[in-house]
Amino acid sequence: MAFYYEEPSHTFGEYLLVPSYSSVLCTPENTNLRTPLCRFKKGEESPLSINVPLVSAIMQAVSDDKMAVALAREGGVAFIYGSQSVSAQAEMVRRAKAYKAGFSPSDSNIMPDQTLEDILRLREKTGHSTVAVTHDGTPTGKLLGMVTSSDYRPSRMERNVKVKEFMTPIDKLIFAYEGISLKEANNIIWDHKLNALPVISKEGNMIAFVFRKDYDSHKENPLELLDAQKRYIVGAGINTRDYEERIPALVEAGADVLCIDSSDGFSEWQARTLAFVRQRYGETVKIGAGNVVDRDGFRFLADAGADFIKVGIGGGSICITREAKGIGRGQATAVIEVAKARDEYFEQTGIYVPICSDGGIVLDYHITLALAMGCDFCMLGRYFARFDESPTSKVLINGVYMKEYWGEGSARAKNWQRYDMGGGAKLSFEEGVDSYVPYAGSLRDNLAATLAKVRSTMCNCGAFTIDELRQKAKLTLVSAASISEGGAHDVLLKDKTAAYREK
Repeated sequence: MAFYYEEPSHTFGEYLLVPSYSSVLCTPENTNLRTPLCRFKKGEESPLSINVPLVSAIMQAVSDDKMAVALAREGGVAFIYGSQSVSAQAEMVRRAKAYKAGFSPSDSNIMPDQTLEDILRLREKTGHSTVAVTHDGTPTGKLLGMVTSSDYRPSRMERNVKVKEFMTPIDKLIFAYEGISLKEANNIIWDHKLNALPVISKEGNMIAFVFRKDYDSHKENPLELLDAQKRYIVGAGINTRDYEERIPALVEAGADVLCIDSSDGFSEWQARTLAFVRQRYGETVKIGAGNVVDRDGFRFLADAGADFIKVGIGGGSICITREAKGIGRGQATAVIEVAKARDEYFEQTGIYVPICSDGGIVLDYHITLALAMGCDFCMLGRYFARFDESPTSKVLINGVYMKEYWGEGSARAKNWQRYDMGGGAKLSFEEGVDSYVPYAGSLRDNLAATLAKVRSTMCNCGAFTIDELRQKAKLTLVSAASISEGGAHDVLLKDKTAAYREK
């Protein structure tokens, strides 16, 4: 006879934290969000920790090399998506690891025979006013000139005028050659009152920009996540089909941590993949696994050698696994049970295996709830997809800017490996949707606001660290009526009043 759970499973939105005593020293500035990313033995430290408890999802619409750099700069880790060719993913890892703080690869590029109209479209798409003019319009083409907002006035120029007619040509630009230090580059910027300094190779190919505006921001990144060679920490996703080819390529490219990307991690396929890593690399290669939603799934992957374990099935905003297959569990209940299993495993073996809550985060405070319930860090997709740094296009929908966002189980992603159970090389049916999310601007600004809320709530609970939050947290289930009570109610909001007047 089938096993039935006695209690229904719950989501984060059904819980609230009850405040505890906090001292005058318990302020957001005194909190510490550092958390372990990989397994470690009792009495030791994790070989890899992150400075903020957030990582980005292994998705085409979320995590590429640009996201990897941006998130590592803020203290987290991005897992570059694996639903692409091995060589393409390895190259993304290589670019992220080669990125030097302060040197920004040019992501706004144009050819000299293109027009002002193309410049305006490019600026609307990227939000950047500084454009490199290269012979082939690529980020590494031969630099012929540069265009900034001071080089053109759309109100006084024809839209079909060619870029070469109003750009600042290379012979009138101040530039530097590859190999210059960041300090030297910044000195040139300040001495010549520049906003941007192009850095080129000895052959004249574009390498990067150094921007004046980045000078202060680099001083403001005390949490940036770096390896021993002062390079950004970069993660990468893999599958259980081509791992024998993909893993060596990613390791050679410099990936610091890998993660098996699958909707269901409680399978022999994942055990085989983990065994391959341990047999070939021992403990030198760090690899997470998942996803699971209960104690049995956690124990299986922990025993198989996973460095961390992802928790959650069907809770993502673009995931329809529960709808399509009837498989999954409320995210809060899953995290609570797996966290208990992790602590039990630690007591029995002396090995701590961090867990990651993947999916179900709708509001910022859900992150704090997940941490209080026992997860070590959270993986977010929709959250990061909204930012400038995600790889998708910004589009105008009904007068509002949006970013494209699609699930790895959608027909668009064609990521059959993630949902494969040993069948053919295709998606039998979809487990994700194609959608839009509201454009939110830069990752840095939004992440700062989110983490401020997490830190503030920790102080309400009297906790200085994530581990202390887990020990001190008091959680209560809430009714539908109390959820309604928690938002604005019984008032007419001013913005709606204004909208009513305009009608």
